[in-house]
Amino acid sequence: MSDEAPFDPRPARLTVAAALTAAEGVVIACFGLVSLVMLFIGDPDGFVQALTMALTVLALAALPLAAARGLWLLRRWSRGPALITQLLALPVGWQMAQNGGVWTAGGAAIGVVALVVLGCLVTPVSAAALGVGPRDA
Repeated sequence: MSDEAPFDPRPARLTVAAALTAAEGVVIACFGLVSLVMLFIGDPDGFVQALTMALTVLALAALPLAAARGLWLLRRWSRGPALITQLLALPVGWQMAQNGGVWTAGGAAIGVVALVVLGCLVTPVSAAALGVGPRDA
């Protein structure tokens, strides 16, 4: 038996980034599903518009979910979509925080998660684990 611990090539920062990005994707997908259900049990102003919105939100959930899986599997391509997701989450969180009440807490949570994931993804350790680095001249 060996006393050496098994080597895990995924840094903790990437694990955190993948988990939080996956959580974002799940929340977005849940919002899309709730919107779809409300379309059929509620009375929308415009059926086609409500259906388009619900389906668009469900499609948008694919980006963070795919990025999270890619980060977990240490795929180089996943860093871009994960960064884009976080950069899009920042203004969403800001706008939500401006509405007061429970929206302020939700917006703050979105902003904090986005900043944490951005911080995790831009570190040299994460970049190296994903194979992202300076180009050879």
